[in-house]
Amino acid sequence: MTNLLKTRSEHARLRLEVTQELEDIFARSRRTAEAYGPEFLGLWDLAADHAQGGKLIRPLLMLEMFEALGSNEPSASNRSEAVRIAAAIEVLHFAFLLHDDVIDGDLVRRGRPNLIGELATSSFDETHSDAAQHWAKSGAILAGDLLLSATHQLFARANVSGSLKERLLDLLEHTIFETTAGEFVDVGLSDGVIRSDLSTVLQMTGRKTACYSFELPLRAAVILSGGSQELERRLSTAGAHLGLAYQLQDDLLSTFGDAAAHGKDAYSDLREGKQTAIISFARMSNSWPSIEPDFADPQLSFERAEHLRDLLRECGAEDFVLGLIQEQLGAFYESLAVVNETASIPTRVRDVLLDLAARFEGRKS
Repeated sequence: MTNLLKTRSEHARLRLEVTQELEDIFARSRRTAEAYGPEFLGLWDLAADHAQGGKLIRPLLMLEMFEALGSNEPSASNRSEAVRIAAAIEVLHFAFLLHDDVIDGDLVRRGRPNLIGELATSSFDETHSDAAQHWAKSGAILAGDLLLSATHQLFARANVSGSLKERLLDLLEHTIFETTAGEFVDVGLSDGVIRSDLSTVLQMTGRKTACYSFELPLRAAVILSGGSQELERRLSTAGAHLGLAYQLQDDLLSTFGDAAAHGKDAYSDLREGKQTAIISFARMSNSWPSIEPDFADPQLSFERAEHLRDLLRECGAEDFVLGLIQEQLGAFYESLAVVNETASIPTRVRDVLLDLAARFEGRKS
């Protein structure tokens, strides 16, 4: 019980540090926005509000790993830079969410109207509803663009040596390329422009989510702690497997989970025609002719969506994806077990990763 309480206390401390840094980042942006009129200032007030309240998985992982890689008492300057980069990773995450909501046409995030939904409602009237939606989506795109720029600025201003800064900036560029490429393929799959098969879907999933959600924070922690490139590579491999398992689980929750728990629009993936591993398996089953007519129907009712969910479960898609998750977790554990004299994984680092994997058990959101 003592260790559990200590872990909760440490998470609360790290969360507070990241939250305060995020508040500072958005406060600076807000001061800049004041010169551009009340509408633009209102956009940043909404952005600051919606950027807060998340689980902070990525920045917390980075800080936990940074502390595990460093000494028990890292210098104040190094600690400050780590917190700043951790917050920058959350800013990057929010920028991707803004763009993703525009692409998917989503109006709900974390169980409430997202930035687009709230901005559109604030300017809505019956005669200009289409204009309000267009304005709100445009605001999300533009805010996302500025947040991408802010992320780069935070990385570029990190007070670290030239070689480490170059590694950080190369990592950021790689991450944005990988995530953008994954999103591009995701849209192509959903629109039927790219042929859907399991290998393509899994590759897209890894690029779109695993790279920036797990590989980025792990690799950034290694760089900031002055770790070797070989250790960075090993943690990148572990993060790729863990990230893919996480996203596969997220897809399961979106289709088979409780919408009240995960906070997304219930069955939005089915309405939008998301080409997940669930659908890849269903396409190969005898049940697909019964599933296909309702899949990707934007007017899909809640009752028909529930029936579609039941068909996907009965055809074995849920169990199949659960098996894929176990495969990725198995590969993750194997990557930690590999003995490499040139870059052995420290015990504290392994403990952070094992604890993260354990949190998957019983995940509801």
